[in-house]
Amino acid sequence: MGVVSAHELLDIVVMTLFVGFIFKDMVVPKERFSHTPLYSQRDAFIFSILVTAPAIIFHEMAHKFVALALGLSATFHAAYLWLFFGVALKIVGFPFIFFVPGYVSHSAAAPPLYLAMVAVAGPLMNLLIFLASAYILKKTRWKRSQEKIVTALVLTKKINLFLFIFNMIPISPFDGGHFFIYLLKAIF
Repeated sequence: MGVVSAHELLDIVVMTLFVGFIFKDMVVPKERFSHTPLYSQRDAFIFSILVTAPAIIFHEMAHKFVALALGLSATFHAAYLWLFFGVALKIVGFPFIFFVPGYVSHSAAAPPLYLAMVAVAGPLMNLLIFLASAYILKKTRWKRSQEKIVTALVLTKKINLFLFIFNMIPISPFDGGHFFIYLLKAIF
């Protein structure tokens, strides 16, 4: 068995398709004055996948790979109930959708410091993606013809900053809550 199982790969694909559908109307740029989408439905779906799914996938894979590196077992799961909840919220027209698209289960029988490291790995990945996006946006001379790339990077930056801050809320069940609880257990 490889680092990512066939079942995990299937869950990643399903989660990506759900997330693309859920956010396709929220992240797609609109014309400045008419609020008309600049993309077809198919292109909006693809654009949505490109700017939202990597933030979630890399976040969860950071949890998984840090757990594996520490000798723990870890498995990625699509959160199907939450994904259907996200679709339901989209269908009824909620302007802001909160749901958990996926998670990593890992062996809990580990030193608290290991568990703290696993908990913080996902948000730190989002922080890294945010910083990389910000750096690329700042250091590159963009041409008008690259507007879609710039828009994707701006959205990637915003999404990853949001995920970092949101996930670091020091309350369980957020990653920040787990991180601080396990860190305190490791210290005391």
